[in-house]
Amino acid sequence: MSGAADTLVWYAAFGSNLSSARLACYVRGGVPRGTAREYEGCRDPTPPREHRAITLPGRVRFAGESSVWGGGTAFYAPGTHGAVHARAYLVRLEQLIDIVAQETRHPVGLPLVLAETGPTFHGLSQVYDVVLDLGTLDGHRLLTLSSSRDHRVNPPSEAYVRTFLVGLAEGFDLDATSRISYLAQLDGMSPAWTEDRLHGLL
Repeated sequence: MSGAADTLVWYAAFGSNLSSARLACYVRGGVPRGTAREYEGCRDPTPPREHRAITLPGRVRFAGESSVWGGGTAFYAPGTHGAVHARAYLVRLEQLIDIVAQETRHPVGLPLVLAETGPTFHGLSQVYDVVLDLGTLDGHRLLTLSSSRDHRVNPPSEAYVRTFLVGLAEGFDLDATSRISYLAQLDGMSPAWTEDRLHGLL
């Protein structure tokens, strides 16, 4: 196999896909813990060739209403203020497109062409409707999914928060207190999710 679809790119996850087990449901198919939705999986179910913890400039905000988790969904907004914990997964471009398809409730194999540089406003969903270009990492494009819309702030569900905390425990060198402090300060968490309530989930 060869061609643009085989190009390697980094997919930067900043929400529930911080958890490698959660991301695996997009890649090979399955039902994420805490949800009832079964994912089709990518046409190529090969696991990411590499994954690593990274930091992105900007903010994460919980808003809208997740049809999978209930409660708010995480959205990333690049910026000069703030630091976002993210996990970069090295995947084939075709796999990233299949992840986009599943995020937007479309079948895999979606004929989506990404802009060569800059954001791709694909309009496939009113939730995650844009693929953001975050530059490069080790010579490969660094891309993530977010929204161009201003969704109403809404705290995440308990299942989402649990998965987020699991993801933060993977490779970020953060103790429990640091993970909770990071999550608690994200936009949309307060007042529903206090640090005391988050400690109760651990």
